Amino acid sequence: MDAEKIVEELRNETLKWLERIKSRIKNVKAVDRNGEEFLRNIRAYISDSEYFLEKGDLVRAFECVVWAWAWLEIGLNIEILL
Repeated sequence: MDAEKIVEELRNETLKWLERIKSRIKNVKAVDRNGEEFLRNIRAYISDSEYFLEKGDLVRAFECVVWAWAWLEIGLNIEILL
């Protein structure tokens, strides 16, 4: 696989997961202050991912969107996010 194809795939995957989490997070509610903190962190990682995408740093952009999803899943699993 050539480098251009890898770059395009990474960009597309990052964009796909960013759009999904932005859509998903609209319906998520915090049950307490800890949940609010989780939501702030999720939004910060989303923002960071968009920033790194804009700068062309695809590895960091993808890493940030993965972290955003991790925070979301953890918050839902420990039930501080609904």
